[in-house]
Amino acid sequence: MIGIEGAVIGFGLLLILLLIGLHIAVALFSVAVLGAWVFFGDAMFRPFGTMMWGTLNNFLLVAIPLFVFMGEVLVRGGVTERMYRALSDWLRPLPGGLLHTNIIASTVFAAISGSSVATAATIGTVAFPTFRKQNYSERWVAGTVASGATLGILIPPSINLIIYGAITNTSIGALFMAGIVPGLILAALFMGVIAVWSTLDPKIAGPRGKLAPWSERCMRLSDLLPPLIIFIVVMGSIYGGWATPTEAAGVGVVIAMALVAGYRRLNWTMLKESMLSTVTTTAMTLLILVAAFYMNFILGVLGVPRVVSEFVATLNVEPLVMLLILVCLYLILGCFLDALAMMIATIPIVWPIMEQLGYSPVWFGIFLVMMCELALITPPVGMNLYIVQSVRGRGHVGTVIVGVLPFLMCILALVALLGIFPGLILG
Repeated sequence: MIGIEGAVIGFGLLLILLLIGLHIAVALFSVAVLGAWVFFGDAMFRPFGTMMWGTLNNFLLVAIPLFVFMGEVLVRGGVTERMYRALSDWLRPLPGGLLHTNIIASTVFAAISGSSVATAATIGTVAFPTFRKQNYSERWVAGTVASGATLGILIPPSINLIIYGAITNTSIGALFMAGIVPGLILAALFMGVIAVWSTLDPKIAGPRGKLAPWSERCMRLSDLLPPLIIFIVVMGSIYGGWATPTEAAGVGVVIAMALVAGYRRLNWTMLKESMLSTVTTTAMTLLILVAAFYMNFILGVLGVPRVVSEFVATLNVEPLVMLLILVCLYLILGCFLDALAMMIATIPIVWPIMEQLGYSPVWFGIFLVMMCELALITPPVGMNLYIVQSVRGRGHVGTVIVGVLPFLMCILALVALLGIFPGLILG
């Protein structure tokens, strides 16, 4: 059994390794191996092979490459670009004009990709050339792309929610359903900020330009059907109990390939590029997952979760006070750690505390993913900031940072709302 001091030292060492830039999986392995060696010698190294096989031999994890591949096929098949143009035609009359397109397009793409980084890169690639022709404020364009992309890890199917569910043994279907309402509320908050700000300062939005004829706009509505069909089939089959998340992801891949084939964009080159990107993303994710499971195994043997829970019980802290402390902790960690690293590093320590205070694993999963959303747009290491700046291709990243500030406040406001009304998640 380890004391609370040892748990704090181990957690601090993990944060230091992550802060100096060590790969997430290497940092997790290093701390786990060191803890195992100090307290048990080489006895805890022997079950590693069995534990690694047990972790990866999980049908649920097959959903990760399938969802990633589905998103890659849709992006490279031109489905996303068609969707963006159709949304632009309909959202142009709103206050803020095409800025709303970035939010809605990110929401829709999030529902078929499960990745924030992929959403930022995809929407940004389509958005910036369009907005530059119409003299929109680049600060607001960059801000809406980077912030809207955070919906990629909240709205299902979310890779982060799958990883969280695998680590905490929580139902993926329940997590997916719980993410829908907060995701839609957040998208509405983002659009509300755009509408209010553009009304107060019309200069942030360029001229609305000439609207496309009704006939043309109605015809382009068909370009919104593919992502809608995929989302309904995937989520409907999971929620209806007809398929597991993995089986639903497989069906989604088949539909995506059929749609792209219908657009005459399905070819061997596109499939090869999609597969290579999928393999790269999946290999990195599963390596991190194996490292996380090994560290959790060592922490469990050392009794760290029980020690932390008992320590918190002695403090007699109110649940909302602890929630506020965690928000502050994650805000600080998000300034220095990658979102996925922050999530995986803190689950073994923080989840026992929240469980002790009576929070459900589904509620905490959504809360944690929302804090990861903040980390994605929090300088200096927010991944979305640099993805958008890279796609933008000019100026300074400071423009993107300033652009996300109003939307960062929206995420914090929603976190507060979910703390006060947890039924928004559980319902």
